[in-house]
Amino acid sequence: MTTARLPLFPLNAVLFPGLVLPLNVFEERYRAMMRELLKSDEDEPRRFVVVAIRDGRETAPTATGMPDTAAAPPPERAPAEGFGPDPIQTFHRVGCVADAATIRERADGSFEILATGTTRVRLLSVEASGPYLTAEVEELSEEPPGEDDGDEAGALAEGVLRAFRAYQKRLAGASERSLATGADLPDDPSVISYLVAAATVLDVPTKQRLLQAPDTATRLREELALLRKETAVIRHLPSLPATDLTRAPTHPN
Repeated sequence: MTTARLPLFPLNAVLFPGLVLPLNVFEERYRAMMRELLKSDEDEPRRFVVVAIRDGRETAPTATGMPDTAAAPPPERAPAEGFGPDPIQTFHRVGCVADAATIRERADGSFEILATGTTRVRLLSVEASGPYLTAEVEELSEEPPGEDDGDEAGALAEGVLRAFRAYQKRLAGASERSLATGADLPDDPSVISYLVAAATVLDVPTKQRLLQAPDTATRLREELALLRKETAVIRHLPSLPATDLTRAPTHPN
């Protein structure tokens, strides 16, 4: 299988194909990455890999929520600092290629990025000796469904959408991270599986498990069980503001 070496951007979050990712980039390691991406032709995709950091192994300030604009940016650090002798152990092995459609440099040298997830990839190795992390990756394609599997995925997608709407109703009044009515949704079960995975409020390990599911039917099947469970949990949390559950973060690095 063809491999490629791409810049690596670790986050405490999971990016799915087809989903938009806003980023605030202020650490020098990742500023250098964005400056390098800006050197490429505007007609060419500006690709980098987003990968989730393993639990308990955070190495960069990647907390959710908007950054404190009054706070000073973190001090610069050596390129390999914090990643250990074998950096790949710090990250989940499956990530998503992001295409940076917008890279805007601010007056202070930080960057505002708007990227879109494109393709799942598996990390083969991570190099931390340069100005920023890079990874050798191979594309991780969805296993093609057979005729019966395709029918199953379609039926599961319909069930997942019904369960997701029931889940949304439990988040009464929440307008953020919500999916539109069926007329506005794609018909592709794979696309639906990624949209629901991104829009449901789940922890990083659970989202990671959904990202690396071997096929669409498996992902949808797990989402159906998760949505039913989460809807039941929310039913018992009437005092928790829905907007606290559904606030979509911008990720600073």
